[in-house]
Amino acid sequence: MFQKLEDVEKRYEELTKLISDPEVIARTSEWQKYMKEHAEISEVVEKYREYKKTEQTMNEAKEMMEDKDLKELAEAEYYEAKEKLPKIEEELKILLIPKDKDDDKNIICEIRAGAGGEEAALFAGTLFRMYSMYAERKHWKLEILNENETGLGGYKEISFMISGKGIYSRLKFESGVHRVQRVPDTESSGRIHTSTATVAVLPVVEDVDIQINPADVKMEVFRASGAGGQHVNKTSSAVRLIHEPTGIVAECQTERSQVQNREYAMRLLRSRLYEMEKAEQDAKLANERKSQVGSGDRSEKIRTYNYPQGRITDHRIGLSIYQMEDFLNGNLDEMIDQLIAADQAEKLKGNEDE
Repeated sequence: MFQKLEDVEKRYEELTKLISDPEVIARTSEWQKYMKEHAEISEVVEKYREYKKTEQTMNEAKEMMEDKDLKELAEAEYYEAKEKLPKIEEELKILLIPKDKDDDKNIICEIRAGAGGEEAALFAGTLFRMYSMYAERKHWKLEILNENETGLGGYKEISFMISGKGIYSRLKFESGVHRVQRVPDTESSGRIHTSTATVAVLPVVEDVDIQINPADVKMEVFRASGAGGQHVNKTSSAVRLIHEPTGIVAECQTERSQVQNREYAMRLLRSRLYEMEKAEQDAKLANERKSQVGSGDRSEKIRTYNYPQGRITDHRIGLSIYQMEDFLNGNLDEMIDQLIAADQAEKLKGNEDE
């Protein structure tokens, strides 16, 4: 680990010189690339330098302890530094875990009703409200891309984009099957029903992340359905894009403008293709340790919302939270923090095994 840290520090010093070089600064794209790399490793270097300084303090204090006049003061410095070193080392191990390159990206979230008919659609609506309130707490921007509402206020499916800082890093573990156990409003006998909804969290990607041949994309326009007023229903502004090589479909009907709908549909298509490509790449890395919190597979049951017991249980990490109302009102940080910690611990274990 320490040899790797030495290499990172050496690279940091090289980059510091490069980003200060007038000739490099004149080459804007190259300078930006170096600036980004410099920023990405700066935290590791700062922490490593803190480790080395603490180790030096400990060693100097140990030598000073031989002086009778300085022994008491030196002992205090020595034991303080000695206690601090293992904590810094653990922080360094976490900082050296490879970062997910998508962590800082915005997301497109898709929620679809699963098993359970109208109750599943209502639960999909509950999940949408939960993520909307979480986004509001974080001061993130949410835009609905596509929605298919039911008569009782639920959703057969809904797609929306959330923009802000570090969103994918916070919400990527929400992908999977969410299960609800509750008495539906439509149930007269008071029996508990079990229904499901599927959540997919996709990073928003640009042209540089994935190339799409325009000739491979077929566009269809149609009249939007559902809420939106007379304009929505009278004009063919809704857009459906079909990627013919893969059969992947993306559509958007929430905007008045066909151009805007096409732009949003293309973002959704690009993200879906990127997700498919990423899944294929991950599958090829057969020796890579799977994360404890799952691969984000849409078929994986990840969480149960048990209304009678007021309990939300995440099955990947065995964590139960008993503040149902608070959780559904968007207070997700405790769960998300525990999922991130479990993922880091598993990756850390994988690094040590290697």
